[in-house]
Amino acid sequence: MTPQPTPAAVQTTKRKPVFRWILIAVALVAIITVIWIRWVYGQIQWYASRDMATPSDAIAVFGAAEYDGHPSPVFRARLDHAESLYSKGIAPLIITLGGDGGDQYSEGRVGEDYLVGAGVPDSDIIAETESTSTDESVHRLAVIARTNNLQRIVVVSDATHLFRIHQICAANGLNVLTSPRPRVPIEGSSTGQRERIQHEILSYTLWRLHLD
Repeated sequence: MTPQPTPAAVQTTKRKPVFRWILIAVALVAIITVIWIRWVYGQIQWYASRDMATPSDAIAVFGAAEYDGHPSPVFRARLDHAESLYSKGIAPLIITLGGDGGDQYSEGRVGEDYLVGAGVPDSDIIAETESTSTDESVHRLAVIARTNNLQRIVVVSDATHLFRIHQICAANGLNVLTSPRPRVPIEGSSTGQRERIQHEILSYTLWRLHLD
């Protein structure tokens, strides 16, 4: 007489296919995650390594930290790069973006004041002073572009930031070219660069998932 399997043995047998499918699902998620991260990393590096600035209707400078009305070294590098493009005749208008930096000053207004001090006429500057994130800055840039009939815009920011900016701009119907600002000594070692790239991969992923 063939012995009948015990209830415990039957339960174990039923569990094995479930565990197998769970392992397969986990492996697939891991593979897809690695592929996604490598693709986003490649896009970040591609945009970071290219200056696409050509004659356009405006130059938009994305804000960065300011201290008591003075741009931080990173923000100053962005503004200097925008002023250099303006002086070369890339565009007749500069848009500074960024809201309250935690004090009485806004990044957009600080950027405007700095550019005026560098010799750019205030009539050639539009200061956006309300946005508090990249996404908000792009939304407000889109409004400015529609209001002023700006067909093509050169966007200036950190090299690793430009891929995300480009994608958000495209989603908002903006035709933009990217132009990375020069590196500054304060940026330090490659560790900081890796952290910035990690931040951009995460931020872009959250934006694509509508979780930012």
